[in-house]
Amino acid sequence: MSPKIQLFTAFAAVARALGNPHRLDLLEYLAQGEKPVEALALKADLSFANASQHLQALKRVGLVEAERRGKQIVYRLASDDVHDLLAALRQVAERHTAQAQAVIEDYFHARDRLEEVSFVELERRLSDGLVTLLDVRPPDEFADGHLPGALNVPLADLSDALAALPADREIVAYCRGPWCVLAFQAVSLLRTRGRLARRLDGGLPEWRRAGRTVVTASVSPG
Repeated sequence: MSPKIQLFTAFAAVARALGNPHRLDLLEYLAQGEKPVEALALKADLSFANASQHLQALKRVGLVEAERRGKQIVYRLASDDVHDLLAALRQVAERHTAQAQAVIEDYFHARDRLEEVSFVELERRLSDGLVTLLDVRPPDEFADGHLPGALNVPLADLSDALAALPADREIVAYCRGPWCVLAFQAVSLLRTRGRLARRLDGGLPEWRRAGRTVVTASVSPG
């Protein structure tokens, strides 16, 4: 076997490891921060055994790393370039795959066609005190890392927390990434309650990869 084919064989092994939607889902959760298998299984709605098998497949090709801490096995992305790989995969599918385009149009664009808020615009408007930034992910993901100035209001709690949010500011919501349904649902709920709301153009992983500051201390809204 020629060196080139050997190299392509290694590339193909990575492609095969990515060829499962549950593994992509697990990688998205790991892009928020390291997690034990039990937590990942719960988030991805998988059995412990199934989640472990998927994570081991990703580990075999070097996409994730694992560390034993007491009785738990904690996983994390092997490096930031794994997120770059996922972003490239997403972009190619968005541009060239009819199924991805149909889902984007029928689900996401049907719920929100307004232009997203860019990182630069968000920083400027936060500095000017013009927006309230909401992180609508679960508290554990928020504690692992979030944008400066963000309030953690998980989607399930948003209706009850609405009265405590300033009524004279636009609300910008973000979650795990560009197509995270939590932000779309949050913005939809806010608009039905008469609030001016838009989504951030990306989530925590994109913010981190853009070289911007990430806060790791948990902050409660109020």
